[in-house]
Amino acid sequence: MSPAREELLRLLAANSFRLGEFKLSSGRMSDYYIDCRTTTLAATGAQLTGQVFLEEIRRQAWRADAIGGLTLGADPIVTAVAITSGTIDGFLVRKAEKQHGMARTIEGFQKKGAPVVIVDDVCTTGSSTIQAIEAAREFGFEIVGVMCLVEREEAGGRARVERAAAPAPFTAIFTAADVRRQHLALGQLSSAVR
Repeated sequence: MSPAREELLRLLAANSFRLGEFKLSSGRMSDYYIDCRTTTLAATGAQLTGQVFLEEIRRQAWRADAIGGLTLGADPIVTAVAITSGTIDGFLVRKAEKQHGMARTIEGFQKKGAPVVIVDDVCTTGSSTIQAIEAAREFGFEIVGVMCLVEREEAGGRARVERAAAPAPFTAIFTAADVRRQHLALGQLSSAVR
């Protein structure tokens, strides 16, 4: 694991992971919640997010003109990668078509036929990621890869995203288990220091 990836995991575990009783967007209850935006919108977290996603795009050998995903979870990831790369543009997928102006579903990068990567912050059921995949394809983008920051490894999300993304591959930077282990390790370290 690269130093940037290790540090991003540490930040997610310290700033974004919470134990308790939480209702997820799927309506299911969970004993933990991961709010990636508290990390991806922080200055250091944004820098690391851009670096780690760009490293993964290069590792996967995906040649992309742009990166995008469904607003709001994808927004800071898209911006961080665009800034870090200096060559990969960004686009955002609205949850519903804009009812005024240009009436767009896709905002930002607009080149039909371009190779793109779809991103999301957390993948549970995969519905947000799938919505972005469908909108990108409907627009006319060629999807070369799909990534999420944290995969919860439940509710069949990975399988649904893989089916929707095919033939493009799907990968996760971290799993929820990775973040939970790091969170517990940080808690133990904090207790030992006291």
